[in-house]
Amino acid sequence: MSDLPSFETHTENLRRLIDESERIVFFGGAGTSTESGIPDFRSSSGLYNSGAEYDYPPEVMLSRSFFIREPEKFYAFYRGEMLHPAARPNPAHLALAELERSGRLTAVITQNIDGLHQLAGSKCVLELHGSVLRNKCLSCGEGYGLEAVMESIETVPRCTECGGIIKPDVVLYEEGLDAHVLGEAAAQIAAADLLIVGGTSLTVQPAAGMVGRFRGGRLALINLAPTPYDSHASCIIREPIGKVLAPFAEKRA
Repeated sequence: MSDLPSFETHTENLRRLIDESERIVFFGGAGTSTESGIPDFRSSSGLYNSGAEYDYPPEVMLSRSFFIREPEKFYAFYRGEMLHPAARPNPAHLALAELERSGRLTAVITQNIDGLHQLAGSKCVLELHGSVLRNKCLSCGEGYGLEAVMESIETVPRCTECGGIIKPDVVLYEEGLDAHVLGEAAAQIAAADLLIVGGTSLTVQPAAGMVGRFRGGRLALINLAPTPYDSHASCIIREPIGKVLAPFAEKRA
């Protein structure tokens, strides 16, 4: 018989931490959305290891210079691999939205660009890497929704106002993160008394380094693989995050 704590014990520990906390912040990565059918990037089944037939590595095609130089090839990859309009929130997204409604969770900080937290009902969402739901003309600044990219009759979507190229409002390689969003995220983490980190190995900078801003006494890590912060955690759960947070998606009396 295994001496390791059971899944039920882990979830009870997490529930205790949540019940004892008043300012909860969630910091999430790609693993938060894998149970919604959106692949992550670096796992064995992730986007960077999918074996898809493209002329360049994903890291190259998702760079600013490649977007400017080869917009047709960028959009062929972007539409084929990065957009998942049929995806719906999973229990993790729903649980976080419910925790916010209950007044315990103050912010969701996400590295994802899929908009599923907002679709689940979360209001305070800080998107470190932008969103596929927002797009903007590089020439005149006109804003567009996802449909402008999905339904464009041209390979490269163009502005109906000036004919300029439309770019997704996502942070590409060679681009910096939005300073305002970073600052707000850092402030939320610093003020939290419980930080729940889920679906991320905390290895990608600068976002992952923000966890170092946490000064509260309760850190919960929900991830299938180890992270550099495991030794600092009050609770570590090596299970899919949707499975872990599903009980918290129910409204409490």
